[in-house]
Amino acid sequence: GALGIMLGCCYRLSCVAFLCPYWYLLLLDKTSWNNHSYLYGLLAFQLALLGADRYGSVDGLFRPQKRNAHVPLWNYALLRAQVGVPAPGPPWGWVWGEDEEGEADAEEGPVARLVLSEELTSRLVVHGGGLVLDLSAGFLLFFDATRPLALVFVTYFHCMNSQLFSIGAPPAPFKSPSAIAGAPRYPHKSPPFRTTPNPLILGRGTPQPPEITPRLGRGTWGPPNTPCCGGPCPLLVRGVETPLCSVTPPASPQGYNNWTNGLYGYSWDMMVHSRFHQHVKITYRDGLTGEVGYLKPGAFTQSRRWRDHADMLKQYSVCLSQLLPRYNVSQPQIYFDVWVSINERFQQRLVDPRVDLVRAPWSPWTPTPWLLPLLVDLSPWRQRLQELEAQLDGHTDTVFIADFPGLHLENFVSEDLGNTSLRVLRGQVLVELVEQQQNRSLQEGEGMQLPAGQYHKVHTVSAEPSCYMYLYVNTTALQLERNLTRLRELRERVRNGTEQSPLPPELRPILGEPLPAGVPLDPVVSLFLRREQREQRRERDSSPAQRLRRFLRRKFFLFRRSALMTLIALRNLALGRPAPERLAQEVAFASWR
Repeated sequence: GALGIMLGCCYRLSCVAFLCPYWYLLLLDKTSWNNHSYLYGLLAFQLALLGADRYGSVDGLFRPQKRNAHVPLWNYALLRAQVGVPAPGPPWGWVWGEDEEGEADAEEGPVARLVLSEELTSRLVVHGGGLVLDLSAGFLLFFDATRPLALVFVTYFHCMNSQLFSIGAPPAPFKSPSAIAGAPRYPHKSPPFRTTPNPLILGRGTPQPPEITPRLGRGTWGPPNTPCCGGPCPLLVRGVETPLCSVTPPASPQGYNNWTNGLYGYSWDMMVHSRFHQHVKITYRDGLTGEVGYLKPGAFTQSRRWRDHADMLKQYSVCLSQLLPRYNVSQPQIYFDVWVSINERFQQRLVDPRVDLVRAPWSPWTPTPWLLPLLVDLSPWRQRLQELEAQLDGHTDTVFIADFPGLHLENFVSEDLGNTSLRVLRGQVLVELVEQQQNRSLQEGEGMQLPAGQYHKVHTVSAEPSCYMYLYVNTTALQLERNLTRLRELRERVRNGTEQSPLPPELRPILGEPLPAGVPLDPVVSLFLRREQREQRRERDSSPAQRLRRFLRRKFFLFRRSALMTLIALRNLALGRPAPERLAQEVAFASWR
């Protein structure tokens, strides 16, 4: 279908051949949904209504009535409006640099830092410049006088995104629609290239104002049709709550809201929210025996998107309740404990861990009662958290936690983290050392050392949410870095002649000498040599041809995997799914590089 659209061959039929399977696959799996794929589907639907096969098309060779035929102005206006509408401008928090700090830091260039401080560069260049470009690009591309300047900035913006971020395909598709913003005679403007009347001269009249594209809600309608649990599973079904061509906003689907509005998935607020999941725990309880167990997060699904959406959590719990009886768990109850930080806030719970989601209520039209609210009152702490992190040395790390009254966090300190402490920033907590059967109450500003290799529980006993932080040092990694540093210093002393004692045989490889026969290679020396090789490879400058070869190789394996996975999926639809072991082998072969 895409090839037929590109060549203008059997154009309407090609549009249908592309549109139907595209929307089928898009609606099939809600976990793969994003606003880019949604926009591509809208553009494909609009192309099916337009006369995009009038010039330079295969259809024009065989159908004279289409060859160089008139293209109505509304064709261009519709595409211009659709491409221009998705960039309404970012939220106010992003404008002032309060959200998505990591992405802002990635875009800050060295030239801007020479003139402005890092904070001003982030706010003025990245966030302020992004706001101005989002709000003005569509209008600047529309007018002839400002179009060349707009093309420069828009092209630079998309090229920069393609290099800085791994966001899939959007930069390339959004550079190509810039051509539809050109004058009617573009690109055949020069007289020497016109042997026939210009086929792209539009009809008289002015462009119609772009219609506001409604932000649709999310829904799950109709019977599930994709197997997940050996039968139908609602986890893999997505629908739309209002007709695609609706021009009035639908009622707010409050059941899909969590910390962001449910309509967010249909908006173009890209890279506004960054989430970091510190801890995800799934607990099941046997409804008859009361036996408690734990599941690996993401069991029976390859997606991780369910961690942030109430509707997916509900559907995942139902899916698990259908699966666990096969493993001798009767009438299973499912409890989720999801800890997440949004835009560098405290880590906090998203779901009430005391609620069985299998039997918990959920409706698209009412708020979800078992979702815990975002602690927005603690948002001013973000600046303070950054200051606390800046005070740490290079070997100490920290995690900031906020919890609700009456709840507790159960945590395990790895033996590698030999120096771990807890410090209360706000409220009051009770720390329970499980193995030692000891409790200790901590007020604001107090802290304690936590034993390594043991479980502990932090109970929030104050009337308000508590805030505390973990400070920990990975003593194993720290010792390894010290050993690598000693090896580097030892090699330098040997090379400059200041080391008098001979090297033991197991350390000879650090000088590039072969390892003596019968002497095993020390793991630290092996790691040292691998690091040295990586550093040497980084120092070598790759030629443009080598970079092109790596790029083509990467794209080849990407398309290879896409083609093989498509064939596997079609085979499964036609003949049924094979044994899990064989399917795993086929997927591994498709993913081979």
